[in-house]
Amino acid sequence: MPRPTGNVRLKAARVAAGFNSQQDLADALTEHAKGMGIRGLSVGVRQVRRWESDNPPWPQPDCQRVLVHLLGQNMESLGFTPPWGSDGATPDPVRRTLRAGGAAALGLTLGPRSATAVTQPATAGTDFEAVTRSHRRLYWSVAPTRLHPAVLAHATLGCALLPETSDTTRRTVAAALAETYLLAGRIEFFDLSEPTTAHDTLLLALQAAGEADDSLLGSAIIAHMAFIPGWAGDQDGAQERMIAARTYARRAPASAEFLAWLDAVEAECETRCGDTRTALHLINHAEDILKDGNEHASPPWMDWFSPARLAAFKGNTQLLAGHLPQARAALLQALESMTQGEEKQRTVVYGDLAAVEAASSNPQAACDYAGKALDQLALTWYATGMDRVREVRRALTPHQHESCVRDLDDRLYDWSTTLSALRR
Repeated sequence: MPRPTGNVRLKAARVAAGFNSQQDLADALTEHAKGMGIRGLSVGVRQVRRWESDNPPWPQPDCQRVLVHLLGQNMESLGFTPPWGSDGATPDPVRRTLRAGGAAALGLTLGPRSATAVTQPATAGTDFEAVTRSHRRLYWSVAPTRLHPAVLAHATLGCALLPETSDTTRRTVAAALAETYLLAGRIEFFDLSEPTTAHDTLLLALQAAGEADDSLLGSAIIAHMAFIPGWAGDQDGAQERMIAARTYARRAPASAEFLAWLDAVEAECETRCGDTRTALHLINHAEDILKDGNEHASPPWMDWFSPARLAAFKGNTQLLAGHLPQARAALLQALESMTQGEEKQRTVVYGDLAAVEAASSNPQAACDYAGKALDQLALTWYATGMDRVREVRRALTPHQHESCVRDLDDRLYDWSTTLSALRR
């Protein structure tokens, strides 16, 4: 008697649920999605046929939710292999599939682990974590185009290690994997100006954080995801993510610094969406939180925030609100308070100071600050910093015939700067 072929687990679950044909399941999934409030999801018989094949693709997040909800089993029990697989291999085509939407929905963790012939020792977790920590430090000095491939390769290793670990070691690897994907997403968004890619990468970070059951790390990832709609002017999308980020933060002992950072993130999103009044209120609240403090320490991975950076947030918001003297004072305070390792943020502050002077009709001072930003960018590339300089140049259009602006153009469009910007 021939052995059954294809994804026999999904076939069995389908029949057990009363769906005798693939078309029956496709129709039921489409209708069930509507009942769950998932709009626009239409599952066809061809998709179900692929899921019941010998090598079923990992379904999209919304499809995962409906399958699990309708059939009452987790994805692995339904015969699907999660993004990190059970064979330890994660080839490039699989990685591309993951980026296209292979991560689970927010907060959704995977079910029982697949059995594997290899079991990693406890040292695998600490060793993998150590490399993650080193990449985190290297972010502040290594060119993003050089660091990014190494970070993604490290994430691929983490995906291979995860099914070979259990208990504490598994949680260690999962948390470090979440940090690694978070770092990759930060590079993609802030350094490489690739928001769509960053969104997909941050989804993978969130799924790994769920595997580690680390609510605070999950909060940080979701807050980073809020930047994406926020910078695009999608206020509702940013607010929805911030509500989720704050919900996750309440489940963990969050430091005052972390809570202040959440306010700062939301403030920047509100600023980008044109609501500077709400943004300034949030920043004032963040300052109060930092002043009062609490008993909880910040996690070691939170190396992107400080009182100086909060002052930089404030200065940018005041600039966009038209409060130029206050913006100048806040930005100068931020500049004076910055320490070694904050060079990337320094380029942003120089750019904002240049914008203050441009708005105050001081083209020479604006060009001086823009030049300082370019000096720093030559040492430490940061796409966000270069964006600020370009915004200043556009603001200086009424003064473009003045010698200081022409000198700035010579710097902006010399061979090294042009090639550097295009190469990165």
